[in-house]
Amino acid sequence: MAYRYLFGPVPSRRLGISLGIDLVPYKTCAFDCIYCECGRTTDLTCERREYVPTDRVIAELDDFLAKAPDLDYVTFAGSGEPTLHSGIGEIISFIKDRYPRYRVAVLTNSALFTDPAVRAALMPADLVVPSLDAVSEEAFSRINRSSPGITAGRVLEGLLDFSREYPGEIWLEVFIVPGINDTGEELRLLKDAVAAIKPDRVQVNTLDRPGTEDWVRPASPEAIERIAAMLGGNAGAIGVAYAGRTLPPESKDIGETILATIRRRPCTPRDLATLLGIRPTEVAKHLRVLEAEGLIEPVEEKRGVFYRAT
Repeated sequence: MAYRYLFGPVPSRRLGISLGIDLVPYKTCAFDCIYCECGRTTDLTCERREYVPTDRVIAELDDFLAKAPDLDYVTFAGSGEPTLHSGIGEIISFIKDRYPRYRVAVLTNSALFTDPAVRAALMPADLVVPSLDAVSEEAFSRINRSSPGITAGRVLEGLLDFSREYPGEIWLEVFIVPGINDTGEELRLLKDAVAAIKPDRVQVNTLDRPGTEDWVRPASPEAIERIAAMLGGNAGAIGVAYAGRTLPPESKDIGETILATIRRRPCTPRDLATLLGIRPTEVAKHLRVLEAEGLIEPVEEKRGVFYRAT
């Protein structure tokens, strides 16, 4: 079967070997974050509906998981906000009922947690990784540029409701944008919010690949460590690459895997070699082919040349 809504398995910095599920068209999101590595949001919305056919997603999952692949997580992520899809709860329940050996993770921007239906849909998942970048309305509006009607106060309210109801693990992500949410007052507000949410982990992140706005720059490693220490004992920095085991042999061919990875996030050749566990010369060969076919393009950044999907 050719998979349209699944991608990978790909190596994740946080989740190991992860099979991705993309439930919305490219850059359909409730936020237009200035740091997003997928680029500018083209459909800024908080409307929940069946963006892609639920039965087709389930059919692809059934076909893939029936082969018993070696995975750490099945992850709802991709290039938009997965909780916008009205069938996400049905899909999660299918995985947990039919293939209970697999852990399910959901990466979300937290925009829709005020909706009880969204919170209920995620209850069967094993892990939810929500974002909280700012508590003040000013910093929130500058960083997340949300769909009308979504405010920092509502995001925090929804996160608090979700944290009280959800039985699984919560790994809260805080993305630091220097000059906006790293001031003393902003960090104090974030610390208070973390104390109220009580996540299992706090993951402090910053720019590692080209963001939507080219003026956004990463925080220094020292600043990230300082902020993590301030936010609490369960907070830490997200590493720059996953250096665990390589992809399982039943994965798609290397060219397809490289393209699937780049479509979700820009990467340097070195990133790809580390992530996929293959020689740099092998990566370079596939990059040349993909670039010649017009599927990817190089972008010069401070950390080197990144490749992103065209």
